Amino acid sequence: MANLALFDLDHTLIPTDSDHEWGRFMVKLGLVDAERFTEQNDYFYGQYKAGTLDINAYLVAALTPLAKHSREQLKAWHDQYMHEVIKPAMLPVAIELVREHKAAGDLVCMVTATNEFITAPIGEAFGVDKLIACEVETVDGHPASAFTGRPTGTPSFREGKITRVEAWLASLGKTWSDFDRSYFYSDSHNDIPLLEKVTDPIATNPDDTLRAHAQKAGWRILDLFQAS
Repeated sequence: MANLALFDLDHTLIPTDSDHEWGRFMVKLGLVDAERFTEQNDYFYGQYKAGTLDINAYLVAALTPLAKHSREQLKAWHDQYMHEVIKPAMLPVAIELVREHKAAGDLVCMVTATNEFITAPIGEAFGVDKLIACEVETVDGHPASAFTGRPTGTPSFREGKITRVEAWLASLGKTWSDFDRSYFYSDSHNDIPLLEKVTDPIATNPDDTLRAHAQKAGWRILDLFQAS
């Protein structure tokens, strides 16, 4: 029976926050008002770290700028963002960790609260089997059509990550019990619900709250980037 390996993204597989960095990238390109957007970006990032994030308000704020541009233009900017920001942050130690699970025959999934526009190319770059991210609404529901600037579906955040993972497994005709072991790597205390769901929770580069929780629970702690 194969195992299941789930990975958070930001500060887990990369030592930065892909959504926060995308906001900074938009400011750099002059796509948004620098002062206002930087303040908003930092505000929601602070909420996330504090565990008080209003996920729907955050998603609307993050996605609204996407509706102003064509998919072709957004892709060109995202390609530049991958080259300048993300690829340099994809450290060999993290790439190898994903590869080890894939080489073992595990089913590998990236589960992130960052939206799918930002994270789909990152998931491809890491070679995961499946990406579960906050979904972005399109004008007519077609994947290639323009964005509306609004989220859709269940946000993959906190308990929503469990909901989305279980829905994905169900689409494969599977449940948690179909795997000998299930792993989840995450840095954030926001992910404690999903960490408690798997057989092998791994607090990876954990924030202070998660580190304390992991130590009390006897979970494995992996300081991945200290090993790089």
